[in-house]
Amino acid sequence: MTAPPCRSCAAPLQHTFVNLGMSPLSNAYLSREDLRKMEPFYPLHALVCERCFLVQLEEVESPKNIFSSYAYFSSYSDSWLDHVRRYVEETTKRFALSAKSLVIEIASNDGYLLQYFKANGVPVLGIEPAQNVAEVAREKGISTLTKFFGAGVARELSTGGQSADLIVANNVLAHVPDLNDFVDGLNVLLKPHGIITVEVPHLVRLIEGRQFDTIYHEHFSYFSLLALDGVFRKHGLTVFDVDQLSTHGGSLRLYIRHSGEGESAAGKPSQERLCRVRDLESAAGMYSLKAYLDFEEKVRKTKRGLLEFLIDAKGRGKSVAAYGAPAKGNTLLNYCGVGKDFIEYTVDISPHKQGLFLPGTHIPILHPDELRRTKPDYVLILPWNLREEILEQLADVRRAGSRFVLPIPSVEVLE
Repeated sequence: MTAPPCRSCAAPLQHTFVNLGMSPLSNAYLSREDLRKMEPFYPLHALVCERCFLVQLEEVESPKNIFSSYAYFSSYSDSWLDHVRRYVEETTKRFALSAKSLVIEIASNDGYLLQYFKANGVPVLGIEPAQNVAEVAREKGISTLTKFFGAGVARELSTGGQSADLIVANNVLAHVPDLNDFVDGLNVLLKPHGIITVEVPHLVRLIEGRQFDTIYHEHFSYFSLLALDGVFRKHGLTVFDVDQLSTHGGSLRLYIRHSGEGESAAGKPSQERLCRVRDLESAAGMYSLKAYLDFEEKVRKTKRGLLEFLIDAKGRGKSVAAYGAPAKGNTLLNYCGVGKDFIEYTVDISPHKQGLFLPGTHIPILHPDELRRTKPDYVLILPWNLREEILEQLADVRRAGSRFVLPIPSVEVLE
């Protein structure tokens, strides 16, 4: 078979990062009627480019089929809302945003972030391909364009006088199969002295924390600063600053401007922060293949540990439920072969998921009150990145005797 090309530099992809077997789409939740129908599974095989070190999946399903109707609503996480509220305060001040500015967010979801700019009197525009999610944003008064973003959409907006002072792209770059078209669109849409901020989970943290469950079909790419530098530079954009964030198990926020523009006070490079991240990536081996090729065996060790814990718990007659129905949880459960024989049900705070079933495993998704009613011996936290928020929400469940368990990077029973 011919090796697929890298979506960044087009080099042939010949090296496995991790092969997670066959899996359903992680956000393809099922109704009760769907349980009697055929369910498609696709290869979940991540590769690494030996030239630019971008980790990526092949496109096995189109973005239209994945994202046109979406089950994830950003506003159901209090910690995430706190994160973006602080971001809005900081960027409004740093980049002197005002009623004369325009902030455009790509993959704006349900208006979770733009609502704070709007409340500050800053004009906003959301671009969100999922019609059901975009409609919720419009109900909040957030002007939202229902399209998949790329260079063509950027030219339409720019020609119509809607170029951006600030473009926000939070956790969307991974969802883009045509990476070069998307980044070219950022260049087209940005005003001459405008700023782009991009947040991505950091590949270094994924490897260190064995966060293989963040790999799923909706995430086409997995990024280091090394790989992103090359992509943006190719399209006339420069990364001039970076923040290291705790979100999503460890993320980067990149600050980007046009390469040809002179430095403003706000757009002055922060060599110290950039060097810190580059040194971190160098120490982690991101500039050679070995660190990437060693990852798969670490993932297998995590899988064996989780199965050993669940087999032991069930063998002792213990009841096990789960908290959350995140995409990452579906990768974890399907790769590890954990179904209703181990986990009786999961719960989720989002009413959009309650009453449905997890893809592949068919574990039912119930209201969080089910934990209070049944008092399981163990509760497996699937969205482990929201650990503190979940423990606070369910403090009464812990007091009633349920013990909470983290599966990543290895099984940890919280005391």
